[in-house]
Order: sequence, then C-alpha cells, then structure tokens
Amino acid sequence: MSYIQLSDFVYDCSKCHTRCDGVSKGVYIFGDDTAFSEKYENMLIEKINANKNYKAKKSESPGYPDIEIQTAEGILYSFLEVKVQQRTFMRVQEKLPQAKLKPSETVALNLSDLLRYFEIKKTTGFSISIVWVLLNRLCLVAKDNARFFFQSIDKLEEIYNRAKDTRRFRRESGEGDIVDGVHKGVTVNYHFSLKELKEWKNL
Repeated sequence: MSYIQLSDFVYDCSKCHTRCDGVSKGVYIFGDDTAFSEKYENMLIEKINANKNYKAKKSESPGYPDIEIQTAEGILYSFLEVKVQQRTFMRVQEKLPQAKLKPSETVALNLSDLLRYFEIKKTTGFSISIVWVLLNRLCLVAKDNARFFFQSIDKLEEIYNRAKDTRRFRRESGEGDIVDGVHKGVTVNYHFSLKELKEWKNL
C-alpha cells in the first residue's frame, strides 16, 4: 500500500497504513539518547574525514555543537550539531496551529541549544549547521534506514525571527530527565519543516 503524498514531505496521515502513534514515550533516558546520537556523529566524522580538504572531530568546547570541523591545515572552520529525530510530532497541528506544520514534515531542536548557537555564531563568527537524522517515519524513510537533512544556523535564525513562538512547544518532564540530580532532559523544543532544510544525500 502506498502513502498519499500531498506536497513535498507532506503526507495524508489520516489514510496512513503505518501511522505513527503520536503518544509521548513518557520515559526520556538521557544517557540512552546521547549514546544513540553518537553513532551518527561518528558516521558524519568519518564521512568528513574521507575528504582530504577537511578534518572533523568531537567538539571539546562546553556548550558548543557536537562536531568541530577544521581545514586540512588545522584551522577551525565550522561546527555541526547532530539531532537524531526518531519520533513524529503527530499533534503538531493541534498543539501549534499557528505554525501551519504537518506531522510528516516536522522536525525539532532543543530551544536552549538553538538560542545558544545563535549566540555562538554571533560572538565567534564561525559557521554552524544543524544536521537532522530522520528515522522511523516510514512515509519518508524506508524501514531501518535514515535520511540526513541540514541547514545553516543563519537560515534557522531567519525562520525563528519570522515565526517567533508559533513553533515553540513545552512537554511535561518525564522519567529519565534528571541525571544525578541535574535536569538534563529537553522539555522545550522549536520546530522546523523539512521543506526549510537541505538533504545530505551522499552518505
């Protein structure tokens, strides 16, 4: 059975035969999410390092994006933040009606990270891009596969300044958010459309 496509990255969820459940998982295991993301961070680092013009490694600067990219001469060039998107925000039209986003096109990023990267870009001048790894959205991604989408922080800031709070959503805290007495789980997200991103196809 095929999926009914309405426009780029937008499908008719009401007639979907593999419909995402749209139920918050309730248990947010911070350490598990971090370990899972590192798999894709390492994949991107290996891909970048295969190009002799650049060198990539895990960022060691607190609060900075996940991956630091240098030129072949060792000069800092840019940063990448990797966000693995495993769940679909099925209630986006209900919770954020003014955003005018559909579930199949919607991706999210921690609002606190987004605002911090805006500031890092302003203060350092280094380019920053966000990479979303899209999984488990079968209308767009084949089972057990992944698709990679990215956008520069400058473009994302333009969208943020235009959309303001219409794309901001706070979820309730859940089990696993607190690690060693510190709240590390993300409860406020900001949302974008895949239509606003570019696809990284040669991975």
